[in-house]
Amino acid sequence: MSALENCRPEKVFHFFGQICSVPHGSGNTKAISDLCARFAADRGLEHYQDGVNNVIIIKEASSGYENEPAVILQGHMDMVCVKTADRDIDFTTDPISVFVDGDWVRADRTSLGGDNGIAVAMIMAILDDDALPHPRIEAVFTVDEEVGMDGAAALDVTPLKGRRLINLDSEEFGEFTVGCAGGLRADCTVPVRREKCALPHAVITIDGLRGGHSGMEIDKGRASANALMGRVLNALYKTAPFRLVSASGGRLDNVICSAATAEIAADSGCLDALKAEAARIDAALKHEYASSDEGVTVSFAPAEGGGDAVCAEDTGKVIYALFCSPQGVQEMSMAIPGLVQTSLNMGVMKLESDALRCSFSVRSSFGTQKEMLFDRLTAVYAAVGGTVTSRSEYPAWEYAVDSPLRDTMVKVFTDMFGHEPKIVATHGGLECGLFAEKLPGLDCVALGPDLKAVHSVDERLSISSTEKIFELVKAVLAAKN
Repeated sequence: MSALENCRPEKVFHFFGQICSVPHGSGNTKAISDLCARFAADRGLEHYQDGVNNVIIIKEASSGYENEPAVILQGHMDMVCVKTADRDIDFTTDPISVFVDGDWVRADRTSLGGDNGIAVAMIMAILDDDALPHPRIEAVFTVDEEVGMDGAAALDVTPLKGRRLINLDSEEFGEFTVGCAGGLRADCTVPVRREKCALPHAVITIDGLRGGHSGMEIDKGRASANALMGRVLNALYKTAPFRLVSASGGRLDNVICSAATAEIAADSGCLDALKAEAARIDAALKHEYASSDEGVTVSFAPAEGGGDAVCAEDTGKVIYALFCSPQGVQEMSMAIPGLVQTSLNMGVMKLESDALRCSFSVRSSFGTQKEMLFDRLTAVYAAVGGTVTSRSEYPAWEYAVDSPLRDTMVKVFTDMFGHEPKIVATHGGLECGLFAEKLPGLDCVALGPDLKAVHSVDERLSISSTEKIFELVKAVLAAKN
């Protein structure tokens, strides 16, 4: 028996179960793309599957809706794959194991992929319903949204006639998102030279942080283990000299890093002083982050020595880059209370054999501030002989004063639930900005069910709010203009 068998709407969770049964992490989307293409082919629906695995499915208008404007329903197929240390899973081949916990669907010690598999499942259920009155529906399932919106950037929109787009990639029921930040990925490199080193080794571990989504949760004051590692190493370096052997933290640049490690080589006479300083920093961080990251720990432990280490000069350069790199919220919006305007996140940090490599997710509602943060990173890394390059840049989605789609959706929502939805903008990146660039005059609204702790092992999806969103979207499609 499926763990989702008793969840309603039945069809939505049937398709969500199918999505969970195939691997669909970012960069590994062929199986989920083929599943969506087969779904369309089995129902005789016009569909397109491109070379990067995006899928477009078209269902012509039902009787009486032929003259209504076409509606694009959109979500992304890829998910962020994270797990606990004790969970044995290969995300490239294994399914996501789900279970129901009251009103929540969760996964067994992994991320769930509700972001954004539930959007794909709801759209599939709508396409599968031949009794539903609707205009022409153009379903767009993109890939690699979580690593830079690469699928949306590559999408050929020629088959799309619609200029009204409902994006189902928001995470709080009762909110309509009508604007988002733009962003880019910044890849930073500092070359290093290594030398043979016979000094004793020690491992520094930062753990117990909550992590989270670098767009949706960057305002919660949560610490980045990568940024803290720069602070810890800098403090230790002031206490006694050492050489870096290795350092690493994080897998994805849009996830706030929750754990990081570094290995150092130091004279045996310095180890006690370094350990004492690590203990002092541990106590300080526990005090500073008692409200946001109460589980934070900094540990210092001896390790087996031998091999090589980064030379003394380049150790200093690496520590400088990590310590001086900006992290977190940089500007709050003065126009929209509570909205983060500009931020960045060092999601990935890795000291390899020849270089330190860090990847940042940079976000801003203003393109000029996005450029400013990129230039600031460039200045920090240039100071130690490093370089910074950009990729996966996407535009901000600006609020539209006039929006017939938003007006219709607000009316339908109010009629169904007895109160108006909250109209918001988000600091998280949404693909609507890219679609608005490709489809001039596009009218967009983003919404979704309650999703908590996305991009983490605590990710969970509300069953009851999924049903409400599903019924709302169907009612919007049935509403005549």
